[in-house]
Amino acid sequence: MHLTVEEALSIYPLSEAKLIAGSKGTHRIVKSINVMDAPDISDWIKEGEMLLTTAYLIKDNPEQASALLHKLNRRGSSGLGIKLGRFWESVPDALIAEADELNFPLIELPFQFTFSDQMNGLFRAELARRTGTLQAVLEKQRKLMRFALRPVRSRSLLESVSDVIGHPIAVIGSRGELLFNNSSHSERELLGGWPWGNRSRKVRIGEEAGYRLPLLQGEDCFGYLVFCSIDPLLLSMEESLFVQGAELIAHHIRSGDEDYFEQDLHREFGRMLRRYLKGDLSCAELVKSADAMDYGLLQAPFQLVLSDVPEAGELRQHELTRLKEEYAQHPEFGKLKAFHLVMEEGLLSIYSGERLAPERFSAIIESCFDKLKMGESFYPRAAVSSRKGKPEEIREAFAEVKEALRLTAYWNAGQQVAHYRQLELAMVLQQVPAEMMQKYCSRILAGLLGREPEYVREMLHTLEAFLENDGHINETAKKLFIHRNTATYRMEKLSELLDVDFKKTDDLLRLKLAFLFRKMLERG
Repeated sequence: MHLTVEEALSIYPLSEAKLIAGSKGTHRIVKSINVMDAPDISDWIKEGEMLLTTAYLIKDNPEQASALLHKLNRRGSSGLGIKLGRFWESVPDALIAEADELNFPLIELPFQFTFSDQMNGLFRAELARRTGTLQAVLEKQRKLMRFALRPVRSRSLLESVSDVIGHPIAVIGSRGELLFNNSSHSERELLGGWPWGNRSRKVRIGEEAGYRLPLLQGEDCFGYLVFCSIDPLLLSMEESLFVQGAELIAHHIRSGDEDYFEQDLHREFGRMLRRYLKGDLSCAELVKSADAMDYGLLQAPFQLVLSDVPEAGELRQHELTRLKEEYAQHPEFGKLKAFHLVMEEGLLSIYSGERLAPERFSAIIESCFDKLKMGESFYPRAAVSSRKGKPEEIREAFAEVKEALRLTAYWNAGQQVAHYRQLELAMVLQQVPAEMMQKYCSRILAGLLGREPEYVREMLHTLEAFLENDGHINETAKKLFIHRNTATYRMEKLSELLDVDFKKTDDLLRLKLAFLFRKMLERG
């Protein structure tokens, strides 16, 4: 039984009784009922027990009545009911005054009802209340199960769990950061006693009771779920519901099925990142926001990728979101710590952790482009920054990828991914006058340019492929779809015509510069 004295006095036939003292103690919990039929009954009274008596044992001894009252109060009894008309016609005024002073409920019981009548009335009411509560808990469990099995959710997981279970909740990260809170309690109240162990327990939150559970993945705790404003008397019935809610949240967040932290922590970091890139936020504040996501995004060297679909028009936002999903699902990108943000400039991605070779990085991005099947009218591009070692370099990396996307005129024909370092030379040389570029190209390539036009085109194409593949004959042959021996012969012929040694870095640099100038002149 878990009724308050006030609730017990509203139940027939105890509703016919009269509270004559201790009105400020009616919030006491009635856990059980006992009848005083032996002189030492007070020695066996338990906390929360209400004692009913005819006053036979105290009828002639006011001091003994007073001692009984004080003893019951010390033992945590919920109240004393005295049946009048048999041994007492009225309760002594001195006893009423003492009960009021102790805030101990003192009740006049009606003579016409037996103790068993009153006890049975309370037991029936408690049974009905518990049955109703149990049915409500079972209905909540059914709702929670239906929600867990629902393939598509229009609301956040945490908001829905809170709504189904019927209690406000808070989620605390493993470092003590408040991740979600729809209760009225402050962060300070919710974090009382931090740090915590990995055990479920009833807790005090402000003036209310709560129940805290660890969010576990195996033996690892990655946060805590706190149910607020609970009724301690119903904990035995609701505890299994709280456990199911915690398991549901832990499963979906850790398995990646639930995008709540994407909606909350990631959204907050995205907002902070935008402010930082505009110069409205310090790097320390950005790092703090990144650390709240608790997976070390900026704690290791990183690279930025800026992707765009410039031809998509009104569909640009949709296509960038699709691309973000494709990046997130790629198994090789999945080995890296990552964050993606769709913004005005395009899809900005931060990758940290294991270093990927530029060729592999490009190949992964291009494979994601291919899976989207955007069509011939949509031509996605991505720029990759140089690798950075400090969070303070994010702005520099962002400037690199923006500049690289701006210089698509200097990308190779059909190229979809460019690394900033591949374009650095073009950026440095933008200020060189066009006339000087033309003279340089004519001088470096003079030995070839005077030949037959078709021959010149073929040999220039071969030389360009050779330079793009860093002087590797096999890769050059593959790109041109020719035999390796053919590629070798052409390069030997070019060495003669241009008077260069392809094994010398200086000669290769001069030729690369000539082709870069040609490209810059052609495109503007």
